[in-house]
Amino acid sequence: MQARMELNAAPAVYQAMSGLEAQVRKSRLEPSLLHLVKMRASQINGCAYCLDMHSKDARAEGETEQRLYALNAWEETPFFTDRERAALKWTEAVTLIQQGHVPDHIFEEVKPRFSDEELANLTLAIVAINGWNRLCISFRVVPGTYQPQSKTKTGTAA
Repeated sequence: MQARMELNAAPAVYQAMSGLEAQVRKSRLEPSLLHLVKMRASQINGCAYCLDMHSKDARAEGETEQRLYALNAWEETPFFTDRERAALKWTEAVTLIQQGHVPDHIFEEVKPRFSDEELANLTLAIVAINGWNRLCISFRVVPGTYQPQSKTKTGTAA
């Protein structure tokens, strides 16, 4: 497999996406929850690069193999908290927006688990990973070489 082009071919675009990602990381949402959201959206979108990246990041920060393997069937497992389940449900609704927008009943299920600020940040995280997925898929960014950075360094992309 060969990449069509580099993600940073247009530095201003890459910088804008990186800024969006930086804002997501500043939110008070749990890093473990953000990893699950990024993984789930990337599964739905079929983004191999982002799945590779975020599975490695999640494991590096203590996520279990069991939960990562079961993420595609999260509704059928006991491995996720109610808050995580709400975030995953919201992720699916926002990512699959062409299937009826984001239904009111899903909003009503999710809302009690998050403050308004948290729900706005969660939605921004979903918007960001969907954007990264679309860039990586479009440019055929090749998975496999990504390595998690130390927690002291600023992360990049997707």
